[in-house]
Amino acid sequence: MRLGHVGKLAFGWVLVVGCGDDGSGSGEGEGTTSTLTLDGETSADKGDGDTGDGDTGDGDPGDGDGDPGEGEGDGDGDGDGDTGGTKFDTEPVETDVPATMGDLCKVDDDGGDAMGPCEETAPADSFAPVLQWSFTPDDQNHQTLTTPLVANLTDDNDDGEIDLCDVPDVVLLAFPTAPNPGNLYVLDGETGALHYKIEQPVNWRTTPALGDIDDDGIPEILVQSNQNTIYCFEEDGSLKWESASVAAAPHVGTGPAIALADVDADGDVEIIFENILLDHNGQVLWTTNTVNQWSPATVAADLDGDDMMEIIHPTAAYRFDGSLYYDSGQLGSGFTAVANMDDDDDPEIVVASNVGVSVLEHDGSVKFSGLQPVGGFNYARPPAVHDMNADDIADFAVGAGSRFAVYDQMGGVIWDVPVDDSSGSAGSTAFDFLGDNGAEAMYGDEDNIWAFEQGGVPVVQQARSSATVVEYPVVVDVDNDGSAEIIVGSSHPSVYSGDPNPYPTVQVFQDQENRWIQARRIWNQHTYHVTNVREDGTIPQYEPKHWLELNTFRTNAQIENGGICDPVG
Repeated sequence: MRLGHVGKLAFGWVLVVGCGDDGSGSGEGEGTTSTLTLDGETSADKGDGDTGDGDTGDGDPGDGDGDPGEGEGDGDGDGDGDTGGTKFDTEPVETDVPATMGDLCKVDDDGGDAMGPCEETAPADSFAPVLQWSFTPDDQNHQTLTTPLVANLTDDNDDGEIDLCDVPDVVLLAFPTAPNPGNLYVLDGETGALHYKIEQPVNWRTTPALGDIDDDGIPEILVQSNQNTIYCFEEDGSLKWESASVAAAPHVGTGPAIALADVDADGDVEIIFENILLDHNGQVLWTTNTVNQWSPATVAADLDGDDMMEIIHPTAAYRFDGSLYYDSGQLGSGFTAVANMDDDDDPEIVVASNVGVSVLEHDGSVKFSGLQPVGGFNYARPPAVHDMNADDIADFAVGAGSRFAVYDQMGGVIWDVPVDDSSGSAGSTAFDFLGDNGAEAMYGDEDNIWAFEQGGVPVVQQARSSATVVEYPVVVDVDNDGSAEIIVGSSHPSVYSGDPNPYPTVQVFQDQENRWIQARRIWNQHTYHVTNVREDGTIPQYEPKHWLELNTFRTNAQIENGGICDPVG
């Protein structure tokens, strides 16, 4: 399935669909806590009247029927058999015959109406996070320093298809002690149960990417091997192909990331890795001499409006054919985000680098550069863009040494707070958990994950440990229950020491009453920005211009009334 040329996001009408029987347990009641190890054993502690044997390690996802599959039980414990439905971020496929589950579980690629405002809200006191589940492999791979990813990779309801009515899956890259290679683990998003481990060793510090690169409607997993090649795995973990050696430009930082996009709008997905572009079969198309001495998480966006995407580094941007679009080497090495930072319709490029914070116009001309608003720290951290103070204007968040700050479009500090991250380069994200038109900015430092409301007031603080490379927490509806969850990884503060990780490798937190607004159910790459991927993992041939719609970057969108809604008033 290849997406058409659309100028707007795809949205739909109100849709309530039961995925399974009328008693589907896709929506849990009060919090379920599960702790898992590699063999998939789980210990569940439910406070919602669950009558399943939640303490025997059977992997019951909380549907009340005591089995590990999608059940006919009572997920909220009220004894009546739940009828909760699944929300989609696009309009369902229409047919000439009565609707079937297969139709309703598919993404419609015909586009839709303009985006409406978000209207659902949660009470102001809806910040009571509890652990839903955690997972630590029992094979010594107890650490992670990459962003956890989410997509549908398994047929959970046994209907013969992998689609939006299945439970999303978490892809975790875990390793033992740096710089030893790690492995990929695919986990059930509702319970944390292990679906499978991929045995091929992979680079411990490279963030993978998920997306349908072969047009079969199901995402593949792209990751760097431990031998400087790219692996492509099918949804079941089998190896599809391995590329030739990808000798990227040298960098001294840690944590490059893979990205997916149809760069030349020809209907085939390309793979972006540092300064290299590969086709969907793993053949190298071109390599530039750009050197990003930090940790490359390369971005793709159509900067000049010709429907072809530019490949954007902090120090340069290249056209789809590898020719130079602009040179910004004076800005230094670091990370980028693309968003609309002024009143025109053209995108700007936010650069957070070792020389400070900068913003470029879409043609590479400098809007401002080298600002160090909260002190003379290294600002080479992945920035996030969202409206974080409820004024309908996009802000950006980025850490810098021991400070985390939200900035206005001209680099002025809106607020900043101290964090414990003096040596790392952790990324930022944001989500409007309450639907009150002001997103909470999020950051994971060496000891905690944080969510801050307007003014920098913390509303979420959850303990974890990390050496903080370039990873960040993600917000998704990971269990398909209609409410957002937070996924966060952990490592020992010194990953070279050989000491054990004091926390579970990955944890999922939910609000204890599931009051948080629903997020999309996918997060496919480090440079995720909603329009880069459909919720079923397909990559658009012509990517909608996210800066004219949501105007966010490294943050997730809310889902409402069957479609993505506008998070700003």
